[in-house]
Amino acid sequence: QVQLVESGGGLVQAGGSLRLSCAASGSIGVVMAMGWYRQAPGNERELVAAITSGGRTTYPDSVKGRFTISRDNARETVYLQMYSLKPEDTAVYYCNFRAFKAVPGSVDYWGQGTQVTVSS
Repeated sequence: QVQLVESGGGLVQAGGSLRLSCAASGSIGVVMAMGWYRQAPGNERELVAAITSGGRTTYPDSVKGRFTISRDNARETVYLQMYSLKPEDTAVYYCNFRAFKAVPGSVDYWGQGTQVTVSS
């Protein structure tokens, strides 16, 4: 059974930084992409960073230049380094691994979520 375990969330003042980690356990297979999403109360879950197996990264404008996603393939771990945090970054952050599966082509695994709270 695949599990994604997140760590690194917490409370930080505006302008501060945090580093989130997400490690996979179990037989996950070939991971095609990893990502971080967040969901604030009353909002839909949104992508904040993604990285492909080839290392290509994607960020929305809201976090570009402040967040950096990286991965350690050997450890099946993905990281999210967050700088210059703002109160609007407050949310539950979820990691996602998209792995290859013959049918239907891919499968998504999710972490349990970690709370990030940025105080003003």
